[in-house]
Amino acid sequence: MKKDEILKRLRQAGGYVSGQELCKQYGVSRTAVWKAIKQLEKDGYTIEAITNKGYRLIERDEETLSQVSIDSYMDTQWVGKNLVFRKETGSTNMDAKVIAEEGAPAGTLVVADMQTAGRGRRGRGWVSAAGLDIYMSLLLRPTCMPQQASSLTLVMALAVLEAVEELVPSGVGIKWPNDIVVNGKKLCGILTEMSAELDGIHYVVTGVGINTNRTELDEEIRAHATSLMIETMHPVNRAKLIARVMRYYEKDYALFAHSWDLTELLERYNAFLVNMDKEVRVLDPKGEYEGIARGINEKGELIVERESGERELVYAGEVSVRGIYGYI
Repeated sequence: MKKDEILKRLRQAGGYVSGQELCKQYGVSRTAVWKAIKQLEKDGYTIEAITNKGYRLIERDEETLSQVSIDSYMDTQWVGKNLVFRKETGSTNMDAKVIAEEGAPAGTLVVADMQTAGRGRRGRGWVSAAGLDIYMSLLLRPTCMPQQASSLTLVMALAVLEAVEELVPSGVGIKWPNDIVVNGKKLCGILTEMSAELDGIHYVVTGVGINTNRTELDEEIRAHATSLMIETMHPVNRAKLIARVMRYYEKDYALFAHSWDLTELLERYNAFLVNMDKEVRVLDPKGEYEGIARGINEKGELIVERESGERELVYAGEVSVRGIYGYI
């Protein structure tokens, strides 16, 4: 029997589960249950065993990230169900692209406890220490046209926001197109990469990095970045947060797939857009300009109203948007 099945059952119970009940549910002997419990304890889980009561999992927010811990929280139909966990890797996006080429199914999720070659937008490095943060990449095989797939970055941003909002009920927003911010500081970076031809997509990989349990940040990013630990003042269970993001993503992706655009997600996305109705500077290689952000359209483009009243549609690509007086 799989120890993650026992872990999920103990988690769902929230109290004691008798050994006999576990034997009956999984069709195994008491010895098999006992061995699974011991394996979980070896993995770092605290499980209380009392005669005539059974086993009880003692939850801890600082739970070690592992294949078993993530699986035990995953509550989706297809997103994240095929899980690849690596204690250390160069880049989860690179790993996801390799297994995509090998035929891995849509919904495959690659998670690492540590990255040594993480990348952000425009090739920027992403600091990826072990044991602290979330580094994950989701593989998709959408049947939309390549130009429509760029909006998947915004779909992921919304899913991350919805999961983070459960932990930080106020001050959470999205800085267009996909930065999750808490109280004005960046919490999460998202990078989407695609393999496609003019008339179809082979696969899309969306990578997510969330500052989770850092108590302090590097000096060069401290002014504009934060972590969940800093914002909530307590450790966050990374496995549980990963599973919640996947749950929200599955829901939001279904809405996106109805029309292969953001029509059904527009209202919620714009409600959390920190740039909304604010002065922004558009850093376009063809020429910078300023205006008022008026939200996004169904293609994920930012609508910027110039002083003349003319409205520009800003495509994420190589264009950046900054607040006139700061990061947002």
